[in-house]
Amino acid sequence: MNQPYPSSLLESAVNEFAKLPGIGRKTALRFVLHLLRQDDSHVESFTNAILTLKKEIKYCSSCHNISDSEICNICSDLSRDPSVVCVVENIKDVMAIENTSQYKGQYHVLGGIISPIDGIGPSDVEISSLIDRVKTKNVKEVVLALNATMEGDTTNFYIYRKLEPLHTKVSIIARGVSIGNEIEYTDEVTLGRSILNRTPFDESYKL
Repeated sequence: MNQPYPSSLLESAVNEFAKLPGIGRKTALRFVLHLLRQDDSHVESFTNAILTLKKEIKYCSSCHNISDSEICNICSDLSRDPSVVCVVENIKDVMAIENTSQYKGQYHVLGGIISPIDGIGPSDVEISSLIDRVKTKNVKEVVLALNATMEGDTTNFYIYRKLEPLHTKVSIIARGVSIGNEIEYTDEVTLGRSILNRTPFDESYKL
């Protein structure tokens, strides 16, 4: 049973914080009480940052990474190799790979993976835009860096079959990343080595 709150305003704020992933009501209450102790300027700065983020954030028109402009800073970086594209599930995976400092190509963020049990099909993620990108942007290698799960491998194989007629090199990060582990939680050394030691993808990876 939820504890009684001395104020309906307090309870309402706690309810909103508790909607965040991984945040229970006790943690939400701590956050709210912390904000109550801050100066108005601090709270206004906090709320304005969230509102500005929501209203002004963009997604790169090329790779679908979060960006402040239409083209993200990775895609616009002339020192990166546009002929090599690393396919990841989400933005957190881009950040994890970037932290290794071992990859110098560009990215393609799918925004999810194929998961029939969850009703997510190929048309629900950014696969068609990846295929178009390979066709039109002289991409020579696609690196598959999805989580080593059944859904990740299903998505890998689907992408591989779609790219096969284009005769583009398709590789997959080395399985130094344990089966079932998520990219974002893998240590930087292991992830970096997995990127550097990627191997050609073929039908042997089919489930």
